[in-house]
Amino acid sequence: MIKTLTGFVFLISTIISAQRAETPDYRYDVGGKINEMTLTQGGTMVVATNDGLVGIKPGVNELLFNFQDYGRVKPEELFFVPNAPYLIVGQTGFGAMTTKKAVIDYMSGKKLFSTEDNGWKLVWTCDVMMPQNKLVVSGQRKASDKYANAVAIYDLDSGEQEHYFTMKGSETVSGRPLLLKDGLILPTTKTLKKVNMGSGDIDWSVKVDDIKWMVADETEKEIYGFEVSANGSNMKVHKVGSNGSLLWPDPHKVKGHVVNFEILPEGLAIVSNVDNSGKSGLAKLASGRSESKIAFLSASNGEDLWEKAPKTKGYVQHFYIMDDGILFGIYEGGINKISFDGNTLFKKPLKTGENILTMANTPQGLIYITSEDANIVNLNTGDQVWKKPLKYKRADAVASAFDEKNNRYLISADEDLFSVDAATGDVSTLAKSKFDGKESPTDIEVRDGGILLTSDQNMMMLNWEGNSNWHEYHRAPGKSAVGAILMGITAVASAATATAAYAEANRNRNRLGYYTSRGEAYADLGDGMAMAAGASVAEMLRRFKATSATQNAQFILTKLDDGVGLIKLNKDTGAKEKEIVLKDKKPEYEVDEFGGILYYKADNNSIFAYDLKK
Repeated sequence: MIKTLTGFVFLISTIISAQRAETPDYRYDVGGKINEMTLTQGGTMVVATNDGLVGIKPGVNELLFNFQDYGRVKPEELFFVPNAPYLIVGQTGFGAMTTKKAVIDYMSGKKLFSTEDNGWKLVWTCDVMMPQNKLVVSGQRKASDKYANAVAIYDLDSGEQEHYFTMKGSETVSGRPLLLKDGLILPTTKTLKKVNMGSGDIDWSVKVDDIKWMVADETEKEIYGFEVSANGSNMKVHKVGSNGSLLWPDPHKVKGHVVNFEILPEGLAIVSNVDNSGKSGLAKLASGRSESKIAFLSASNGEDLWEKAPKTKGYVQHFYIMDDGILFGIYEGGINKISFDGNTLFKKPLKTGENILTMANTPQGLIYITSEDANIVNLNTGDQVWKKPLKYKRADAVASAFDEKNNRYLISADEDLFSVDAATGDVSTLAKSKFDGKESPTDIEVRDGGILLTSDQNMMMLNWEGNSNWHEYHRAPGKSAVGAILMGITAVASAATATAAYAEANRNRNRLGYYTSRGEAYADLGDGMAMAAGASVAEMLRRFKATSATQNAQFILTKLDDGVGLIKLNKDTGAKEKEIVLKDKKPEYEVDEFGGILYYKADNNSIFAYDLKK
């Protein structure tokens, strides 16, 4: 899908003298009509064409891979595994059964697995397991002169098969398996069973059906299984011991779909979303409002430890596990903190504006920034630290930064730049940031020479007193010649698979972080991969830990003398350093900010790449 924008801002790193850059550094003929383009987490550009998938590696002239085995691939047939260098391609045949499946390492360009190469007729599940760096496949595979229901485990560093088991009868794998240190737990249509990977024997089997995904605690002695109800609207949670015993007498019924959870010594903290938006009449009245439910389940019996669940009156946008309880923020507004035994830790729920953009630790307490207000809160009492909350009209654009030199928080909302003294909490308006082209600042950055405010078409440098040192505005190409960014293929998988995969990839998702400078989020992504092995994983880790190649300049799409193109502006001086004429009234492009590469769709079959570091 190609999305149209009125302009797009890019950052680059190396300061050079002003020059034209119409000749691309790299040219790629992808061999077919370009449909979609995805910049992966690892920096490889994956291009979907009428003929298949093509991989482009930054700084390499040849195509990294050209996967044409399945012809044109639809967006819903692709899944980019989060925080891992793998792309899963799946196509269905008769009915809904997957008949073709392939796994590509988009960092090395290797095809690590395919149903055709490994003798699989049908595939029920195909799951990447991280940090083990393994692939677990289940389905029908040819054995001797017939097909058998089977499960296999492959090493994703080499693509080699490590284990293979056949299943008895017509039982099939119905959910995402769980790979442990000493075995593999398979959820099937009839039972939950553990396979001994050494012998292939079944260590235990328990009658629990239709488990869609599972998680284990750190000891791998307690396993939680999530079952989706027959009508798909609710869920059940089971708890199983390492010996196959059911640890809860009955599964815990969950209203809605589980979207977040955390295994703790005291039990299971869980968030589910109830969506009644499509209901009407008596059904809607009976169902209640659409909102999140928060529960804390006993580790011993699965009962909800909270006699009265906290009211959310909206969807949980932030969910953090603290030493003394659970801290959560609601999209519709409001922050609260509940102890593990269900007692409210704040004197009263904190009222906030809608859309909590930021919740983070600071030396003074919890800072929150919404689309309407901001403040710092005492995490023990819920009391506001700033004498007067910072309030502003609901802003379409809110940005913030911390000015260490002057020990103050800077918050930009629409056309006001506010300063909040970190020591006293005193709030003042530092500057009025009037941008041209009906824009408001969307980003704020504290640099050595002052405070930089930016948007798609504007850059403004303020001194420490809030006075403008310089302001650069370059008009958007206009409605008749707008720029477009080539949007990535949506990573589509079943809801159960996606929930499990993303939870696995973001192990620290429920940890309240500190209010830090830009770039920390990428380092945190790398931390989540640190336990995984493999050359491609190591290459991704280096990228996450590296400094962005696009930190000292900004690219703006505008109309140049020779047509629409991008100009490079120095972020410290505002000076123009480079022009790239794209020779297209509606250029379609994508930028790798970390690698410093601009990809441009030159025609239906070709992509040009420009090295922005030169």
